[in-house]
Amino acid sequence: MLRGLAKGLGGLLLILAGIGVVFMVGMRAKYPPLLRAVRRMNRAVMNPQAMKTAGQPGAYAGVVRHVGRNSGTPYETPIGPFPTDHGFDIALPYGSSPDWLKNVVAAGSAVIVHEGVAYSVDSPEVIAADEAMDSVPPSEQRSLRAFAVGTFLRVRRVGLYEADESASGTE
Repeated sequence: MLRGLAKGLGGLLLILAGIGVVFMVGMRAKYPPLLRAVRRMNRAVMNPQAMKTAGQPGAYAGVVRHVGRNSGTPYETPIGPFPTDHGFDIALPYGSSPDWLKNVVAAGSAVIVHEGVAYSVDSPEVIAADEAMDSVPPSEQRSLRAFAVGTFLRVRRVGLYEADESASGTE
């Protein structure tokens, strides 16, 4: 019986390892069906969980507050901002396809909440990862390289955000 259990567990581990390899290769290659599936899962499951602490002091994620470019609806989306002297660099693991990115670029501005402080930002610019890596801690650099993250959004901090308005949805 233990032998059968060990075989079953070994088979399960082999299947999980195979899924992990397919996931890593797909993410590195930016395979569109995989990216869409991961983005959908993140939007439905991971983002609502991340938003519980995003932007608070000590939280892993920050928040970008943006407005829908077509709907005008305000949104809040968890992001991983890396502070710089000029503002923030934000890794784009899905490339330039996320709606939040398109919204920020279209508006030319947004609000980023990082470590409990809300900042107004403008001048959004998609840049090569090489230009942003100096703002990224070495441990994060390894992860970003493993997933072949090739672009970042760079925004300029223009001051503290004064209004205390919440967005009505997450994206």
